[in-house]
Amino acid sequence: MGHGSGDKKASGHVLDTVIDFICGSLGGVASVYTGQPLDTVKVKMQTFPELYRGMLHCCKETWTKEGIIRGFYAGTTPALVANIAENSVLFAGYGACQKVVAMATNTPKVQDLTVPANATAGCMAAFFTAFALCPTELIKCRLQAMREMQAQLPKEKQVRIGPFGLTKQILKQEGVNGMFRGLTSTIAREMPGYFFFFGGYEFSRELFAGEGQTKDQIGALRTMASGAIGGILFWCSVFPADVVKSRIQVTGSKEPFFSLLMKIFKNEGFLALYNGLQPTVIRTIPASAALFLAYEYSKKFLHSVV
Repeated sequence: MGHGSGDKKASGHVLDTVIDFICGSLGGVASVYTGQPLDTVKVKMQTFPELYRGMLHCCKETWTKEGIIRGFYAGTTPALVANIAENSVLFAGYGACQKVVAMATNTPKVQDLTVPANATAGCMAAFFTAFALCPTELIKCRLQAMREMQAQLPKEKQVRIGPFGLTKQILKQEGVNGMFRGLTSTIAREMPGYFFFFGGYEFSRELFAGEGQTKDQIGALRTMASGAIGGILFWCSVFPADVVKSRIQVTGSKEPFFSLLMKIFKNEGFLALYNGLQPTVIRTIPASAALFLAYEYSKKFLHSVV
């Protein structure tokens, strides 16, 4: 009988992980379509700060020179792949790491974990997402900054290529290692970032829960607000690491993470490490709200039908 209950528990864990994986993917899709235009503006401002006076100037230049689809939605295909890869692995890993943290802290139910415990589970899960995210985000960033990169080349060498052509080019010129350019800075961004992301989300859900309510009963609007708070905390806590990552990935730099971080700080000043923060924070509010709304409600639906 004990053996049977163990098998049942194990299959329950596998089912939970599969549901988290699927719901994380759906959340990733919702997040991309909501936030892609301002993500493009962020990457352009981070990589070419000398070209843009601010967010509105960057938006205007992108609109007039590239149009809405080619400009603001450049890199959408790899962004979708990146976000589906990241969020499916992230939420599956988050659920699994919550169980590990619950065991380590002798917490009977995952739902009873404290905010710091949930934040730690998010931080642990983020290590694995960095490996899924790095190659696809590299392609996305290069496509987003394609016009600015091409402008530095002679006219006869200027060519626009898509995600598959670019992947082929990187593999041919740099090998598999080239696809993982910026991995250190991706890990440096993801792990502390997701500590604050999930910590902020779970703390806000607890805060929004009324008398006699659990955090799963707070409704769609409060779930979205909690997601937005988590997103803002993520970006404000790790933005310098993201600036370094964008520079490394767009330019193909082989300079070590900390060396480039210090060079930007010395040559361009402290504020250069926060170039593009404004469009990022504006973008993350609807994007993170959509991510958690899609994740939580598809999870409830799948648990009810399985």
